[in-house]
Amino acid sequence: MKNACRSSGIGGQAVLEGIMMKNQDVYSIGVRKPDGEIEVNLSTHEGIGNKKLKKIPIIRGVVNFVDSLVLGMKCLTFSASFYDEEEAQPSKADEVVQKLFKDKAEKVVMGATVAFSIVMAVAIFMILPYYLADILRRYIVSDTVLAVVEGAIRLLLFISYVLLISLMKDIQRVFQYHGAEHKCINCIENGLELKVENVRISSKHHKRCGTSFMLIVMVISIIFFIFIRVESPILRVVYRVALVPVIAGVSYEFIRLAGNTDNLLIRILSLPGMWLQSLTTKEPDDEMIEVAIAAVEAVFDWKVYQGREKAETAEDVPKQEKKPEEEKTQQSENIEPERKTEDSKAAEPEESLVEPVETGREIEAEETEPEQPEEAEAEETEFEQPEEAEAEEAEPEQSEEAEEPVEAEIEKTENKEELTESEETYDYQDIEDILEEKR
Repeated sequence: MKNACRSSGIGGQAVLEGIMMKNQDVYSIGVRKPDGEIEVNLSTHEGIGNKKLKKIPIIRGVVNFVDSLVLGMKCLTFSASFYDEEEAQPSKADEVVQKLFKDKAEKVVMGATVAFSIVMAVAIFMILPYYLADILRRYIVSDTVLAVVEGAIRLLLFISYVLLISLMKDIQRVFQYHGAEHKCINCIENGLELKVENVRISSKHHKRCGTSFMLIVMVISIIFFIFIRVESPILRVVYRVALVPVIAGVSYEFIRLAGNTDNLLIRILSLPGMWLQSLTTKEPDDEMIEVAIAAVEAVFDWKVYQGREKAETAEDVPKQEKKPEEEKTQQSENIEPERKTEDSKAAEPEESLVEPVETGREIEAEETEPEQPEEAEAEETEFEQPEEAEAEEAEPEQSEEAEEPVEAEIEKTENKEELTESEETYDYQDIEDILEEKR
């Protein structure tokens, strides 16, 4: 297809027994309920910040990163609600939060959860590697080597974390849904029809995956910390925390570039992230693929994207309403030419018989004395247009007695003479005799 290898712009996230798919400000959550049915919830998410911030490089990466954390936590909560065995009794802390914030209690809890997650991620993957690497400072003099060692420790911690949580049965199914999400997007972007058979054979790796993003963050952090050096240990920690948004923004720009280009260099740089996805994506079953397809089709018209169908606009509706009237008009226009053609065909034989009469009469009219111009003119009209003879009989200027013998003689002539397309013969002498008898 012509759109193959072009980024669709949609993204997603695996949730508990389902998938969230997002297209701009619209997102859907597809969940396989305990009874086997697929529940699809469609909603909008404007996110933090205004649209202008989301167009500024680096800054848009930070905004989208926080946005994805907030939306991801919300979707996880929604999917988990289908699998609550029994409603838990609210704790005292829940009651306090509900009294303090009332209708905004859920948003406050969600925001606090996201903030706590970010703090823990920075502490585990940014601060802890620094202190572990600093233990080796007495053995390693070069700051550059220490920065590389710190990055290696950071990567090792991340891989260990993924391997540890993958031992959980629920997380293994989440990784399968993660693979189904990638397969659906790859199926669409490679120009294949979005159905289970095509999704199954598509790749479970994608260049715009969050796993690749995390790896890029670790690599970019090594580069930053190599060139940004300070003597104070406290300032080193401060710099590492302060540069997290910048590192996330730069990493986002690379992921965005990788998803929109098929450049050889970009493909090579994306390979480590694709390899790391082998830990966070697993092969899904057909039921998981069905959930992913339902979530995608709720927010994204893949047929229009692939060029299989034309995008419907507001102008298409009135055109469809006017279509029956246009068809009637076209039918009436087609009937009129047909009628005209039939009339002309019916008139052709009469015209072929009249033409020789007109020619013979014209020769006789030239020999006639100029004293009777009106009578000769009336006769000419009569022979030229026999179809209008009945209308002319109503006029007082014409003589009925003179027309009757002439019409009788013309009918006799028509019965006797046979005309063909290849040969036409006319008896001018008979016509002269008729005119003589008339005079």
